[in-house]
Amino acid sequence: MGDMKEVIDFLIDDFHERALPELLSREKSMPRLAGKASVVVGMRRSGKTWFCYQHMQELLKTEIAKERILYLNFEDDRLLPFSSPDFQTILDTYYRKFPSFKAMECHLFLDEIQRIEGWEVFVRRVLDTERIRLYITGSSSKLLSTEIASALRGRSLTIEIFPFSFREFVMLHGENPGKSDRYGSQKRALLQNFAGRYLEIGGFPEIQTLETRLRHEVLRNYLDVVILRDVVERHGVGNVEVLRSLIRQAISAPGGRFSVNRFYNTMKSRGISCTKNSLYDYLNYLMDAFMLYQVPIYSRSERVRQVNPRKLYTVDTGIIRAMSVRMTRDDGALLENLVFMHLRRHGLSPAYYVTSSGTEVDFVFHTPTEEEPQVVQVCWDLSDSETRKREVQSLLLAMQELGASRGSIVTWLDEDAPGNGIGIVPAWKWLLGFPGGKSEQN
Repeated sequence: MGDMKEVIDFLIDDFHERALPELLSREKSMPRLAGKASVVVGMRRSGKTWFCYQHMQELLKTEIAKERILYLNFEDDRLLPFSSPDFQTILDTYYRKFPSFKAMECHLFLDEIQRIEGWEVFVRRVLDTERIRLYITGSSSKLLSTEIASALRGRSLTIEIFPFSFREFVMLHGENPGKSDRYGSQKRALLQNFAGRYLEIGGFPEIQTLETRLRHEVLRNYLDVVILRDVVERHGVGNVEVLRSLIRQAISAPGGRFSVNRFYNTMKSRGISCTKNSLYDYLNYLMDAFMLYQVPIYSRSERVRQVNPRKLYTVDTGIIRAMSVRMTRDDGALLENLVFMHLRRHGLSPAYYVTSSGTEVDFVFHTPTEEEPQVVQVCWDLSDSETRKREVQSLLLAMQELGASRGSIVTWLDEDAPGNGIGIVPAWKWLLGFPGGKSEQN
């Protein structure tokens, strides 16, 4: 036990000595309320720790001494093996160093805490007994939902962190995207160029300036760590071959409908054994790790939602490109994935819709402020008049059936207002706005 005291002692000093890194300020802010833990979740490497650093910088600006802030990362091998009694050691060691802080508010950041058995009990006790603001991060969506709700019974506020949005990407690369709707031709060309780079590179903070080969290698490595740590280790998955095939399948077809039955039969025909139940589990594990997202069919009937396949999207187009270097490039599917992630960043849960004539519309969703549903179709190129006619008619029919007065078609380059409440918007412009036609709101 003495060893753990020494390790924690060293890590406290180490953190206080080190300068906080320079960072791009994210467009979100830390949710805070007295007596509640702030919980930051998202896929690995998407910027949760840096988001915490951003909040530390804000605290330091308010004249809080750095010693009153402490950050520990539970994936630091020096802290392993760590068991729940060691949590008390953190407090004991910290207060032994700074006895006067017991009477002041201190800020404790615990990174990737879900790896430690019994963390919930510690968090609840600290909230009840200490003058400590708690910030927890984790790469499991269970922290976002039921697990933390039952563990902390209304004692937490959660924020989900994603890789950079398009607006953040543009700012990171030194441009101000502006908030107006009036862009001159030079600005338009610049933002169009950024959109092309964003589609290709994606939004993971660490890889922004790497050359292509290295970038792809790092992104594939992210995927391996998710598979290993967040799926295989966390859930004790034995059949890694099937898990990897499932990921390849999902990533190679962004926005594709995924049928467990069909995938199961494909595996069987290749002589690879697995059960349908385990496939459902693997999908859930990948969603829990914020790697994949599922989109159901839009229907009031629960049964219809259950029997129709869901569409799968990946957290970031950069990962899709890194994984599918050898596959044919489907820019339309990549664009659809970008549009989906923009909706998710704004806390929206879209569904896809099939009209009475059998045509499909990519996204239907409700914004918190509007009664009627919003309808968005994604199409790479509308320059062909037949394509354009088909997309517009399909969107119009969906709008009629759903009672929506406005609809958008997000394209790569086209921009137009053909009437009937439909707007044709280039991706760069749509990605800078708030989904639902309102101006940017965060």
